[in-house]
Amino acid sequence: MQLDQSTRETGWGGTVPSALDARVLGLVVVTAGLAASVNVPYGGVPFAAAAFVLLAGTGVVVHVLGERKLRRITDGLVERWAEAGGEIETVTKSATGMRTEWTVRTSDGTITIGGIALVPLSRLSIEWQGVGDTMDASEAAANMDQLAATLYEEIFEIGSPSQRA
Repeated sequence: MQLDQSTRETGWGGTVPSALDARVLGLVVVTAGLAASVNVPYGGVPFAAAAFVLLAGTGVVVHVLGERKLRRITDGLVERWAEAGGEIETVTKSATGMRTEWTVRTSDGTITIGGIALVPLSRLSIEWQGVGDTMDASEAAANMDQLAATLYEEIFEIGSPSQRA
């Protein structure tokens, strides 16, 4: 006896790929190097080296924490959409400028979720069909259920081609 269940074949494996960005990390290292070089005339090479290590280390940590925050939000949104019945095909890492982004391919179109992955400045942006919205990442994380429900309604219910006909 077989239970009557709809089986949905999707390319999404249930996880959002990591998006550590070498460009952002490179920018952090270059900026730390420039800032540390200012210290050479005042504190010498040892002081400049210590400043470089401190600044570069802090910058890397800030980027990693920002990326994790954006990734958790993206994962939470996609997971809630899939649970609500949205057909998620794939979630891939993408890059535009200095932003950390994921491209979510669905049966209803492509959604780009991302933002600036630096923890005190983390901003989340969501773009679908050329229309985008930006908000503070902490605010998005705190209101994840409401955000996911609102976006699901816009993207999968109102925005689907079958609903517009």
